[in-house]
Amino acid sequence: MEMKPKFKSTATLLSFILLTSASLTATAKEFKMSLGGGEGTAQHALATKFTESFEANTKDTIRIFPNSQLGSEQNTVNDASLGTLDFSVVAINNITPFSPTVGVYTLPYMITSLEEAEKLIQSDATDVLVENTVRDAGVRIVGWTFSGFRVLTNSKKPVKTLADLDGLVVRVPKNAIMIDTYNAWGINPTPMAWSELFTALQQKVVDGQDLALVDIESLKFYEIQKYISLIHYNFMLEPMIISESVYQDQSKDVQAAILAAGKAATIYSAEFLREKEAEALEKLKAHGMEVNEVDETEWIEKATTQVWPKYYDSVGGKDKINVVLKAIGREEI
Repeated sequence: MEMKPKFKSTATLLSFILLTSASLTATAKEFKMSLGGGEGTAQHALATKFTESFEANTKDTIRIFPNSQLGSEQNTVNDASLGTLDFSVVAINNITPFSPTVGVYTLPYMITSLEEAEKLIQSDATDVLVENTVRDAGVRIVGWTFSGFRVLTNSKKPVKTLADLDGLVVRVPKNAIMIDTYNAWGINPTPMAWSELFTALQQKVVDGQDLALVDIESLKFYEIQKYISLIHYNFMLEPMIISESVYQDQSKDVQAAILAAGKAATIYSAEFLREKEAEALEKLKAHGMEVNEVDETEWIEKATTQVWPKYYDSVGGKDKINVVLKAIGREEI
């Protein structure tokens, strides 16, 4: 027979209700998620979809901090590794210093379309890289942002050929592969944290940078940049990571909700890019930016022959590169 608690007074009953409510509330957790990008970016779209899915299946909540409020992307990878930050969405090049094999996805012209990127993140090659980031960096990749190709913008002149790069001061992330790519193209770029970039462009400390079209439009780079060159050397994969120690502290149900939300958000991210990229380009033209097509034959030749061999060892050898190429249906090297 079920025994029901007896209460001597209304005050006693009220105290019981308050204690029970406090106990239930205490079991819920608010996770913090850092984004390098702001509202309207592909990162924010992924984070919003992930949060919706996760909160629909758990009693926990996620608070999103956009625009590098919690630190630079590389710093948030380190914080997540230490367990002092729960989630972060970062460009994959900002994980590479912590887990070098991930750098295979940032080799110039490795990924040549959104469709290849989708195939790749569903492949065994990506499963291995996820395991490597857990081992090397103490973070787990649970979702992928498809942000599109990093196109070149600048405030000085049209760039249609490699020769046109001469005299430009171009910002790149603090990533060796991307720095070496520009070196192969004949210029010495300026490594700079994302949080410093907009001001540096405003003050003409640098002339240009490269970033995805959706982000260029949503972050209003058209206010300080005039020219766009449609290059395709780097397809921006921006993984969502969770601190591995935080992940392991969760119940099996919450872990499952995290992984399910990551899959849902990844699928949504591809849909978001397909819908928004062409729209962003038209908006940038309407804002007065001049868009230039580029014959990339020479760009590709210099980048692949001069940069790829330098990183064979750090990404796990030519065999690992061939695994990636095979996964996306490309010719092996």
